[in-house]
Amino acid sequence: MTDTTAIMARQREIASEHLLFKLMEYVEAQHPGLLDFMEASLDHLGDPATDETKDDAGVRQIAARMITGARKQGVDEG
Repeated sequence: MTDTTAIMARQREIASEHLLFKLMEYVEAQHPGLLDFMEASLDHLGDPATDETKDDAGVRQIAARMITGARKQGVDEG
C-alpha cells in the first residue's frame, strides 16, 4: 500500500525544486550575481527542527548543491 500523502509531498518537492532551479538560472542570466548573493547567505540557513533530526550543516549542503547545479546548468543549456 502506498502513502498518497508522501507521494504527493515528493511530487510537490520535485516540481518546486525544478521551478526554483529554472528561476535561479533565469534571474542569474538576467542579473549576474544572484547565485553569489545566495551562496553568501548560506551561513544564515539552518534546520528549524528541535529534535535529534536537526541538521544545519545538512540543510546548508543541500542548498549549496542546488546553487552549484544552477551554476552548471545555466539558462542557455536548460
